[in-house]
Amino acid sequence: MASADFVIRPAADPWECAKITVSGPIHIVLTFDDNFWAPAFAVARSICLCTTRRDLVFHLLHDGLKPERMPDFENLRQEFGVTVNHYELSQNARFNEVCRNLPVDNRLHTVMYARLLIDAILPAGVERAIYLDCDTFAVSPIEKLFEQEMQGRPVAGVSDPIRQLNMLGRDIRTKTGIFDPAQDYFNSGVMLIDVPKYAAANIPARIEEFKARGILEKLYFDQDMLNLIFKDNWTKLPWRFNVTDPQVAHQAMDPYILHYTGRARPWLLYANVAYRRSYRHVMTNELFYRYMRHRWKRFWLKRWNKLIGKR
Repeated sequence: MASADFVIRPAADPWECAKITVSGPIHIVLTFDDNFWAPAFAVARSICLCTTRRDLVFHLLHDGLKPERMPDFENLRQEFGVTVNHYELSQNARFNEVCRNLPVDNRLHTVMYARLLIDAILPAGVERAIYLDCDTFAVSPIEKLFEQEMQGRPVAGVSDPIRQLNMLGRDIRTKTGIFDPAQDYFNSGVMLIDVPKYAAANIPARIEEFKARGILEKLYFDQDMLNLIFKDNWTKLPWRFNVTDPQVAHQAMDPYILHYTGRARPWLLYANVAYRRSYRHVMTNELFYRYMRHRWKRFWLKRWNKLIGKR
């Protein structure tokens, strides 16, 4: 994208950074496995509902997505006229080579590391992209994020409210020597990415460096990796773009993007979180209850397998 395509203009809202005018479509990247397809649909539909723009391009990076889920995402095309591109990561050699054996825990899935390879997975020509975790929810036009001034840096994000715990671990001491607790640290669940500059960071080589240093197992997955890689080289965005663990009171504070990082999730029937009722209807009632059945079946199947000693 030529520099002439960027026109810097001051922010109208004092809580925001300066904005730029960016030509071309808005590229949005989501990563998820088959157990998270419905929240992925919900965040994508929330974006569509919050903006009048239809030049949205969703890049869905999924691992093991079942074919019967595809019609749900096709509905986004039919309802809003947006573009939806699918990338099956189990068939992506680069993802399997770099990410497949990276550490995970019993709550997470290897697919989270796909954000590290956005520059390698997305088609050539994408200059700027938004990355969103699938436990997010847009309540304001997504172009507010897409048009933020990045100050020439590869990544823009929101400072993590629990950054010292993430940086240093239990008792704020178990990861001493890896991070400087006086420095800032961003939450990787919402990122604005300059794709060419992101590629120039050579993230796969940095992962090998973390292995060589013997710190890979200590890191808080991709988020720690990205904060080490882009240390002092990221732009801080206003808090409204990534409101973590949002409570009902946050609804009165004009948030832009909610990020349900707590135990209470909006797809749980009785979760008392911000925009819970709206979330259910954005997902659509039919898909919401279909997803509930999927979750209950999976829960009891895991309990049964544990009972009979099957892994």
